[in-house]
Amino acid sequence: MSPEAFEYTVLRVVPQVERGEGVNVGVVVFCRTRTFLEASIELGSRQLAALAALAPGLDLETVRSHLDAVGRIVAGEPDAGPIARLAPPERFRWVASPSSTMIQPSDVHGGVTDDPAGSLRDLFDRLVH
Repeated sequence: MSPEAFEYTVLRVVPQVERGEGVNVGVVVFCRTRTFLEASIELGSRQLAALAALAPGLDLETVRSHLDAVGRIVAGEPDAGPIARLAPPERFRWVASPSSTMIQPSDVHGGVTDDPAGSLRDLFDRLVH
């Protein structure tokens, strides 16, 4: 297959929005021509340690719950609410929309790829791990 354009956003947990400090916890990749929309999200030991330093006492169960909800929306799970039932481009735009909540996306970035799933793995390894 020939390379296709794709877009991605990095998901961050920003425990104190007014300070703007965040921890990368996921990547969402969208490739319209391949009908590909997937997220890779992890709140592992590295991220937990960084969040503990930024915001001692942060309710991690709430953070996990919100990240799980975002992942389910990206996956288009029908029981994840009305946004999850939208078409993939609309779901990506919703996830990538600027937010003032604790879970924030980066700006949308682009690239070209022969393998959107491989690009997701590569971006996740470089930007989250």
